[in-house]
Amino acid sequence: GPFVDVFSVPSSAGRARVAIIVPRYGRTAVARNKVRRRLMNIARTSWMPTLIGQRLDVDFIFRAKPAAYDASYIGLQDSLVKPLEAACAR
Repeated sequence: GPFVDVFSVPSSAGRARVAIIVPRYGRTAVARNKVRRRLMNIARTSWMPTLIGQRLDVDFIFRAKPAAYDASYIGLQDSLVKPLEAACAR
């Protein structure tokens, strides 16, 4: 997507997990934490219930792109809909 790269690997823990990476890109810690908190909330409220419901044992990594710093919460959430649908279709 335009704001986040999503990677997946089989889970060694036997359950779905999500990791979040927010590189500095010359931004402040406050800005990085804002992006991290938004992505964590999206993972907690949208991704994890779906992954648990589908019983997928996959680890996902969200890596924020520079554009994520300027994106709204809704924009971030919308950009992660297609990767979630693709993961559930497998």
